[in-house]
Amino acid sequence: MLDLNDVAVFVQVVRCGSFAEAARRLGIPPNTLSRRVQQLEAHLGTRLMQRSTRKLSLTSAGRDFHDRCAEAVEGLVDAGQSLLSRNESPSGLVRVAAPADFFDFFPMEWLAEFLAEHPQVRVDFVLSDARADLIADRIDVAIRGGVLEDSAFFARRVLDAGLDGLVASPAYMAARGTPATLQDLAAHDCLVFAHPSGRATWSLSAHDGTDAEVQVAGRLSGNTVQVLRKAALAGLGIALLPSTMTRRELRAGLLVPVLPHYHRKGHGVHLVYASRRYLPSAVSAFIDLVARKLGDAEDLPMATAGTPA
Repeated sequence: MLDLNDVAVFVQVVRCGSFAEAARRLGIPPNTLSRRVQQLEAHLGTRLMQRSTRKLSLTSAGRDFHDRCAEAVEGLVDAGQSLLSRNESPSGLVRVAAPADFFDFFPMEWLAEFLAEHPQVRVDFVLSDARADLIADRIDVAIRGGVLEDSAFFARRVLDAGLDGLVASPAYMAARGTPATLQDLAAHDCLVFAHPSGRATWSLSAHDGTDAEVQVAGRLSGNTVQVLRKAALAGLGIALLPSTMTRRELRAGLLVPVLPHYHRKGHGVHLVYASRRYLPSAVSAFIDLVARKLGDAEDLPMATAGTPA
């Protein structure tokens, strides 16, 4: 009879994209997984995957076999894990890839609560604005904003897209005047994402549904929205920022809206991970923490930015 353990190993290797990543997730040596897949191929009398030092690719027979058995295998694993999780305490290492300014809007106190609740869990943060390779960098979950690329990974939205709006500090507006039209922005210092030219194109929509573009430039640019937010608070220019990052400052009068009838659709924040299935309990618990905390927050809790100029 077909060894269902070998089938489960094959499905996990395909899901992870490599023997090394599957071995890490299963806690089994890679050569053991390779041997189990070879046993399965020998039993079936056909090659299921082509192997190289860098990646795996399925043969046509392997793709057909995976498509027909993956759902059944994952269903069995889910059934077993649901029973085990009743008594299992989350433990082990969770590697998290996040933007460099992640802890500017995710209070360290939230993480302290999580670690206190799960004393057997360790968390390793890889903070960078570069896009992490989940498989190559051994990342369990990545926290990403912006447009998500098509991929085989699962993405869970934890913060709605909302709208981006134009804002500036009262001090900047008093010194430079209030723009009356979109074209007036060309004469202002605008805070844009880093580019050698210091210029950017803002694509905006009016409340009546019409779209418009404007070329803007400024003396200060940055590679994170938090940098641009702090620069706006300091009176250095006009910024186009997510509403979740500016509601508190707008209510307090630290920022004021600029051309409020224009906006840009935001992209939200997602948690990205290899699969909803086979998730270690520690990873699942961390995902639930971030989803709960950010999902419950009407405004992102920002770190103190100082007194505006």
